[in-house]
Amino acid sequence: MTATIDREFAEKMLQTFDNPQEHGVHLLFNEWWRYAPQEVTQSYLKQFCALEHAQGFLNKRFYADPLDLDALGRFRDGTLGHSYYHFILDNHLEEKIAMNYRQLHEHMDNSGQLDSMPEEFKYTILRGFQIHDFLHVLTGYDSSPFGEVALQAFTLAQKRFPYMSMWMSTLTTRMTYLEPETIGPVMDAITDGWQFGRKVGNIVFLEYETMLDRPLVDLRREYGIDPTGSVPLAA
Repeated sequence: MTATIDREFAEKMLQTFDNPQEHGVHLLFNEWWRYAPQEVTQSYLKQFCALEHAQGFLNKRFYADPLDLDALGRFRDGTLGHSYYHFILDNHLEEKIAMNYRQLHEHMDNSGQLDSMPEEFKYTILRGFQIHDFLHVLTGYDSSPFGEVALQAFTLAQKRFPYMSMWMSTLTTRMTYLEPETIGPVMDAITDGWQFGRKVGNIVFLEYETMLDRPLVDLRREYGIDPTGSVPLAA
């Protein structure tokens, strides 16, 4: 029998489609597991576990202690740590977003709402919030709407994960039914990020917090990213 979308979950999905600021994808992602067809969950898990470096990532379950922004600011100019420091400060970003999400995640997990989420994905989403802004820094995608959409598409290209798929679903649904004037920029951003993610080395499983003293340009070259960011190295 073909899997279908649970109608109770569909109401939650419409809340996100209608107002993603009020009912964000991070909420929809956590709500989905109570309704997700088992075969769909297993398909996602099979694709994820087949990725290069995924098994090492899951076996180690590396999770870094919170970073000290003041300490990051003392790294040499041009290092990953110093670049991350400036990305957070210059864009007025929330430095504790990973900690805040983990609190929400643990509350929902303890209440039984995440019982159907695979343990592999519980770890992956927590680690994903830790590294999200590192991905911005390494790829060169800024924090603008284009940069954020492109990075989500980039990340989906590098790891088949339902959180990023839900981002794509929300964006394309809104552009189709509510904001047709955004079709051009949304599709440009998705296409840019997807193609970029498919062409360069996989950077979604890295332990960035152990590389803070490394020059950013060296890391980019190592994974096939142009030293200026945002495009693959020329062949």
